Amino acid sequence: MLVPRGIRSRLQHLSQPTNHCRTFAASSEVGFTKAQTQLNALKKTPDNEAKLRMYALFKQATDGSCSKPKPAADDFIQTAKWDAWNGLGSMPKTDAKQEYINIVNALALAELHDNMSAVDAGEEMTNFQYLIYEVEGKAAKITLNRPNTKNSLNRELYFEVPAAFKKASEDPNITLVVLTGAGEYFSSGTDLNNLAHIPSRQQLKETCELGGSILQKYMESFIDFPKPLIAAVNGPAMGLAVTTLALCDVVYASDKATFMTPFTVLGLGPEGCSSHLFPKIMGYAKANEVLLFGKKLSAQEAKDCGLVTEVFPNRSFDEEVRHRVAQYSELPPQSMRSTKGIVRGWEKDLLKKVNKQECDNLVEFWQGKEFLEAAIKFVSKKK
Repeated sequence: MLVPRGIRSRLQHLSQPTNHCRTFAASSEVGFTKAQTQLNALKKTPDNEAKLRMYALFKQATDGSCSKPKPAADDFIQTAKWDAWNGLGSMPKTDAKQEYINIVNALALAELHDNMSAVDAGEEMTNFQYLIYEVEGKAAKITLNRPNTKNSLNRELYFEVPAAFKKASEDPNITLVVLTGAGEYFSSGTDLNNLAHIPSRQQLKETCELGGSILQKYMESFIDFPKPLIAAVNGPAMGLAVTTLALCDVVYASDKATFMTPFTVLGLGPEGCSSHLFPKIMGYAKANEVLLFGKKLSAQEAKDCGLVTEVFPNRSFDEEVRHRVAQYSELPPQSMRSTKGIVRGWEKDLLKKVNKQECDNLVEFWQGKEFLEAAIKFVSKKK
């Protein structure tokens, strides 16, 4: 893959980490390991220039300065690798690790830009990696499938969930959709392991702005979804996984489910239109307790304040939900779509304005001192 113009130019300047990068030096080993995993997960192969630079940085970060003899001149590949490594001179291992992380972030940013362009162009996603899309009768079931990470939302899921919604909305045989999680958790919200890839200052602003755009489009997929959307909260939910429930039409919860939005703990603010919908649903007093102070709600408390429709015992949760979904999916589809449009349609434009404002605020929060300090603490705990 050719590194896009702009990304390539940044690669040439990343060899001198900024003071911002040095702030995270204590966590560089975690970030270095995570960056290797992230690199392997990229769908497009980096070009030869980026490959050589990353090879050299990896050797410098793990073995130190090059002390091996130069290969024979006719061994072009090994000579190119040796030149790249030897060219780093006495660069400290910590600096090499940080630049390696920065380059991987740049490549990931380029891939995210490509994904965003594909979404804008209306391209259909045919294969899902982190969710399961199933058809059960006239209902589509979307299952967040990262149980080892408590179904946290990684970058890919921010594209896969809207793509699954699009697939269901365009299928004339589907009358409603169920959103649930695999394993014991519904979802722990955004994958905070992404904090191990904290970018350099050069990348920070672009990363945050792109993240805001991705989140905005993710939320719009909930706002615009035309068919009945049922959330089956099979276990604990956190962060964005909680706030998006207010955009679902019916919310069923296991009695083992809990609901928590720890935004201020992370130096962040409300998301998922919760700044508007939570006060509307719960009243200002309860919404403030949940959004300002991260108050954890039990399933019954969430029902009492209007966020949850009905609570079922965990042992019979799947059966209870399945029974209701089978019954509701047989109702006249156009009537259901029309009714949803009347109930929710009048405030769709308002919700999009709220969503944009929340995303704009988050872009600022992500670059702020409070969030960066919270990020340092989180990454340090992951060491």
